[in-house]
Amino acid sequence: MRLILAGATGLVGRHVLARALVDPRVGHVVAPTRRPVPAHPKLDAPVVDFDALPGDAPWWRADAVICALGTTMKAAGSRAAFRRVDHDYPLAIAALAQRHGTPTYALNSAMGADPASRVFYNRVKGELETSLRTLGFASLTLVRPGLIGGERDERRTGEALAARILGALHPLLPVKWRINPAPHIADALLTAALEAPAGVHVIASDALS
Repeated sequence: MRLILAGATGLVGRHVLARALVDPRVGHVVAPTRRPVPAHPKLDAPVVDFDALPGDAPWWRADAVICALGTTMKAAGSRAAFRRVDHDYPLAIAALAQRHGTPTYALNSAMGADPASRVFYNRVKGELETSLRTLGFASLTLVRPGLIGGERDERRTGEALAARILGALHPLLPVKWRINPAPHIADALLTAALEAPAGVHVIASDALS
């Protein structure tokens, strides 16, 4: 299998990349990134500008795409910048891959994704999901975690506080409200890419705890 991985340097993306590189079913990984990543015999990591993706690059033709791109309002600095990273980039990647014949796309989305949501974050995620459904992938999987557990490169104070609270309440919480460990999300994304179930599928947070 030839896999495109977007977001390979993020929390979930790092786990996807590590798993893909040791999985014998994956022959080659293309991971377009903003900055160089450590070399590996199975890895091609072109440094790209996500605002000007190379539309004619041959590596867009693959068996599947996994997209784990994402940021926060604080890191992005504005609603427009957040939307660019969490909506425009994943959609542009999907469109280019689909145009080159890649049939499968798996997205790390979010619990509560809804284009009609009054919450900006959830609305952006929902709008992306809606747009992806129109592209005509043979297999589209939308993974919707809640709070993601794991060590990030950057500090997210709000998420860290929420993680401590949810961690303490873990035995008492409904399954869907529990922390979703990043490795579990990565497993769901990679399985979706490898198995490529026909049609559109949603994996909810209660399947990721």
